[in-house]
Amino acid sequence: MSVSFVSEPITPLDQSFDPAGMARGEPGLPHQFRWRKKEFTVSRILEQGKDHGNCAHGSGERYVRRHSYRVETLDGSIVNLYFQRSFGRGKKSAMRWWIQSIERDCSTAVPVAD
Repeated sequence: MSVSFVSEPITPLDQSFDPAGMARGEPGLPHQFRWRKKEFTVSRILEQGKDHGNCAHGSGERYVRRHSYRVETLDGSIVNLYFQRSFGRGKKSAMRWWIQSIERDCSTAVPVAD
């Protein structure tokens, strides 16, 4: 199976977040998102996980840094998404949801206007 590395931000669509995940203190995985001017709908979550990291100030505590999701979209694409919990400053700080890679691109999503 071929995997295409992407590492680009996605735009979650309004009102498409998972409230159950948010109630557990996790980011609400968007059920719909826009990437490269196309809209995608998540049909199911195949896997999910968390990456941890040490405290930057040396206290010995560990924090969740990233939530990752391997999902299938309605068009059959397999996409690896992640939510970056910690972020830097500036313009990219608003970009917290990212598409890491695509394992199977069956994209039949129709381009939308900005």
